[in-house]
Amino acid sequence: MADQVAIGSRRGLKPALPLLLPAYLWLTVAIFLPLSAMVFFSFMTDLPLAGKEWAFTLGNYAAFFSQSLYSRLLLSSLRLGLEVTLWCVFIGYPAAYVLAKVLKGRSREAIFLLVILPFWSNGLVRIFSWAMVLREGGILDTALNAVLPFKINIDLMYSYPAVIIGLVHSYVPYMVLTCYLTLQAIDDSLIEAGRSLGASRRQVLWRVIIPLSMPGLIAGSALIFVPVVGSFMEPRILGGRTGTFYGTVIEDQFVAVFNWPLGAALSFILLAVVLIILALAAPVLRRAG
Repeated sequence: MADQVAIGSRRGLKPALPLLLPAYLWLTVAIFLPLSAMVFFSFMTDLPLAGKEWAFTLGNYAAFFSQSLYSRLLLSSLRLGLEVTLWCVFIGYPAAYVLAKVLKGRSREAIFLLVILPFWSNGLVRIFSWAMVLREGGILDTALNAVLPFKINIDLMYSYPAVIIGLVHSYVPYMVLTCYLTLQAIDDSLIEAGRSLGASRRQVLWRVIIPLSMPGLIAGSALIFVPVVGSFMEPRILGGRTGTFYGTVIEDQFVAVFNWPLGAALSFILLAVVLIILALAAPVLRRAG
């Protein structure tokens, strides 16, 4: 029986190969080839450009362990990723629940439009818009001073909260969309059954809704945590000197210092750390999902 199923699956795969081939070819060209090149660069003493001499070395990886600055920045970036993910859960999950279970018709469509609106603008535009809002004498400062009877001075630019605000604004739609899909799939009769059995709204939330929507929470958290740890635009523009994180150091190696081998090595160390964290959390997340 198992052999027949395997033969049937192989037969069903052959007609689908022409449809799968473009996607896998693109993934190979766009992902694996650049990664292979970066792996090669990470073990080089210098780029083989303009006749420069180079050799293979482990010094780029050894630099991470010999200089404590890199490990401190990596821990700061991991903390930043965790905080941004928690804020996105706190903001995005209730919004997703309202979209899935409360709003109907055109009101839902209007809120959806607001959720996906950040995707319609360039990331740099969003970041500089927040700079206009958060700086001293900016939109927020001017609006509050126009309403309040006393003078206040709000200047959040070049601060850690400004980095958090910019990153949350950029990534909270991922949490809303992933949680919305799982919340919408929950049968309303399960919620009604829990209420009819005497469970309070809080008990229904913790024992029915959140466990059933956990796959969306996990997917949204992964989509947010991984890129935030290596982010550099928001920390660079909104954080200033306080926005020096692991991602900004990697960017400096490629753009400012032109030390691609060290930048590639630091990038793969970050990739390894993120994969280890996801692997360690996989059993817990699998039970939760």
